[in-house]
Amino acid sequence: MPEAASVVTLEDVTVAYGANRALRDVTSSFAAGAVGLLGPNGAGKSTMIKALLGFITPETGRMRVLGYDVAASPLAIRARVGYMPESDAHIPGMNAVSFVAYCGELAGLPRVDAMQRAHEMLFYVGLGEARYRNVETYSTGMKQRIKLAQALVHDPDLLFLDEPTNGMDPKGRDEMLELVRDLAHNKGVNLILSSHLLPDVEYTCDDVVVMDKGRIAAAGPIQAMKQPRGRVYELRVKTPTGDLEPFTGELRAAGLECHATDEDVMRVFVPGEGGAQQLFALASRARVQVRHLRPSVPTLEDVFAHAVGEE
Repeated sequence: MPEAASVVTLEDVTVAYGANRALRDVTSSFAAGAVGLLGPNGAGKSTMIKALLGFITPETGRMRVLGYDVAASPLAIRARVGYMPESDAHIPGMNAVSFVAYCGELAGLPRVDAMQRAHEMLFYVGLGEARYRNVETYSTGMKQRIKLAQALVHDPDLLFLDEPTNGMDPKGRDEMLELVRDLAHNKGVNLILSSHLLPDVEYTCDDVVVMDKGRIAAAGPIQAMKQPRGRVYELRVKTPTGDLEPFTGELRAAGLECHATDEDVMRVFVPGEGGAQQLFALASRARVQVRHLRPSVPTLEDVFAHAVGEE
């Protein structure tokens, strides 16, 4: 059985597609609960999930899922995990309840139990009224929901969700995230949510593993990673020329990180103990008037940008 603190571990895992190394000597672990697998498209997230499911054989390294060695026990793992793939995986010509029940049988459920669970899961994901419709008639959002239903039908110990809000409208996306959050925080389901969308991960997950170019850029509890190593401020200034670039250049030259926001407010990270005094001193030296200054809590976006080396 797995250790309570970890449901998935990878040790020096490398996966290559020809000359392209999609995973590069990855060593990481995923805690029990809800963990976000975060990174831009092409970072290696889907490749990692497929390798953990035994669909892809790595060139090097070892992986364990729920205490099982992936190379030695892929079928045992698949019987205990649910997988919601990024791409559509329905069978044309089947209605929703037959499809989900069939997936339950493939996972080892007796036919009667699989059908009962299929009805329950379709109601849970909001497809109860449409469960006798053929799946190919479903909208994109409904197809996403049925993928979640088939991943849950056999009551797995661990869920892999690969971009679960793909193609959904804002209302459907919010409803999907509520389902994922409910599974993790109210139903006690372990899950790994792969996404390139920061808000999805921050809303649903407690921990995060940040990937970039096939490597782990950062990992840990989201709240701990958002704790500043100095202080973050929201800052609005008025410059003599109206041009902010010379001042932001001086801030960066002094070792401060600056990020523009959608409005005219900058987010400035001041490392160490300098704090607001250092900002006022730099503004005074540059003859810049500070119009607004207040402490701010770092966001997951700040953590992500720092982890992957963005400015």
